[in-house]
Amino acid sequence: QLQLVESGGGLVQPGGSLRLSCAASGFTLDPYAIGWFRQAPGKDREGVSCISDRGGTMKTYVDSVKGRFTISRDNAKNTVYLQMNELKPEDTAVYYCARAGRPYPGSCTVAQGPYKSWGQGTQVTVSS
Repeated sequence: QLQLVESGGGLVQPGGSLRLSCAASGFTLDPYAIGWFRQAPGKDREGVSCISDRGGTMKTYVDSVKGRFTISRDNAKNTVYLQMNELKPEDTAVYYCARAGRPYPGSCTVAQGPYKSWGQGTQVTVSS
């Protein structure tokens, strides 16, 4: 059974860091782009970052997280990470990872349409 499981969320003070993990089971992550998304209370879900398949040569970040967040993948561990530094209260949200519905070699997008398999989410709260 195809499954994505996020972990690493929690409560952190402004300026702090967290590393989110997205572990896949039931399939191999290697051929697929993976995206991170978030949904804050009362807001629509938005794309945060994505990484292309295999070596992850393409990485994309939404403007609000550029320079603070870093996406990476470890195909041997079948896991994608989102390192989040300099966290701000406006980063508070449930964070989701998702897998593209089919391979898009060398490409990824933070638009939600191509992503068909989603994890259950992990809560990130940035507050003093």
